[in-house]
Amino acid sequence: MSIKPISTVKTISDYIPVTVITTCYGRNRHLYNLLSSLMNGSVQPDEVIIVNDDADPKRLAEFPLNIIRIPTTIEASSNKTDTTKFDIGRNRNIGAAHATHDTLIFLDVDCIVAPTFIEQLSAKLQKYPDSLLMGQPRYLTRPLSVKEGLKLQSGTLTTCFLNELSVYNPYRYNFNEVDYIATSIKQTVIEQTDDYGAFWSLCFAIKRQQFEQIGGFDTQYIGYGAEDTDFSFTARKLDIDFYLTADIVYHQQHSVYRPPLNHLDSIIINANRFYEKWQHWPMEGWLKQFSNMGLIRWTAVQSTPIVVLRKPSAHEIKQAHCPNAPYV
Repeated sequence: MSIKPISTVKTISDYIPVTVITTCYGRNRHLYNLLSSLMNGSVQPDEVIIVNDDADPKRLAEFPLNIIRIPTTIEASSNKTDTTKFDIGRNRNIGAAHATHDTLIFLDVDCIVAPTFIEQLSAKLQKYPDSLLMGQPRYLTRPLSVKEGLKLQSGTLTTCFLNELSVYNPYRYNFNEVDYIATSIKQTVIEQTDDYGAFWSLCFAIKRQQFEQIGGFDTQYIGYGAEDTDFSFTARKLDIDFYLTADIVYHQQHSVYRPPLNHLDSIIINANRFYEKWQHWPMEGWLKQFSNMGLIRWTAVQSTPIVVLRKPSAHEIKQAHCPNAPYV
């Protein structure tokens, strides 16, 4: 299969041999903010792969980054084009397969990286090359305005501003703020953990060899939920060490559902897939909420597949919608 990406040429020479991989559809305002932050980092990745169909090539050309855009459509054996639904795991695998470099940093499109993020995280991966490394998310409490997006692109939106506009998710492990300040004699903090369930694919780094050893993301998961925990559990099974780092990404705010009733179907399919594979239920908090609402038949001790009893009503989905929440 031959893919002809759209590429823009970097004009800045201060780069490191790293491939950043992201994927999106219909989230291009987030994408442009991500590219702005990469462009203004302390170093730039040599390559940014975007698995995406609808970004504006003229807009991408504004960023002095080596951008490779790969379509999410695939050419079938019959020479017909097969357009699939957006599949984040599959798209990440495609991005990794086309990467030039062995150091891979995966970022969700709604990330904004702190200025030292690429430099610090890639340096840690050189020190721990056989490992899986994850950054530290902070969550913006509202979307950036157009004016703020332009300031981000020009490099004049400060980390102090982003820190004041963001919060930690109290349900995740968080470093102290002093831990993510890098100086010439002090690096950001890194800690090894045995809690592979803490892995989240929002922002992580891994060498190509380990990514291929894991087998990439299991594409039998569909839509939303559990594919990243499956990835980290496979890493644990293969004795790949897992580290949390204090290297910051800012998660761009967008509306969420608590619980995520809008993703009920894929969550149940993926939970059943995960249990079949690992004999462990993922996303237990959400499953418990779905069960309490009478949507599914499930208990934490069962070993049989989850049964969907009914779909949520339009009113229930509306009630779960949180347009101003920073995180699920």
